[in-house]
Amino acid sequence: MRIPPRIATLGGIAALASTLLIGGQATATPTVAPTTAAAVGDICYSDLPSQAHDTLDLIKQGGPFPYDQDGTVFSNREEVLPSHSSGYYHEYTVITPGSPNRGARRIVTGSSAKEDYYTANHYASFDLVNYSC
Repeated sequence: MRIPPRIATLGGIAALASTLLIGGQATATPTVAPTTAAAVGDICYSDLPSQAHDTLDLIKQGGPFPYDQDGTVFSNREEVLPSHSSGYYHEYTVITPGSPNRGARRIVTGSSAKEDYYTANHYASFDLVNYSC
């Protein structure tokens, strides 16, 4: 079982929140670069297919995942997502009903909390999941 990498980094967020609550200067820099790629849009969480909700729930729980490839590093070779160092992104399968294989739908997570991207077309374009709508 693979544990999503961002779960391990939540300690850094807690330290930053503690610094801000107690006072003093926060020295952390943002880990999410602004998205300028035309192929990255956004999608409301409620507009995702139900299978994407299932995948996001599994990621939150740390698995178990249906495919061995789930949780592996996504290298962003297409350069559609914001540029980050190797290992920043991980991919997970979104089940496609009726497909004899993994299909084209994926959730790609960034290391930051709530940085989840959905693609229905095997990385040709992505939508950042908006949990506020």
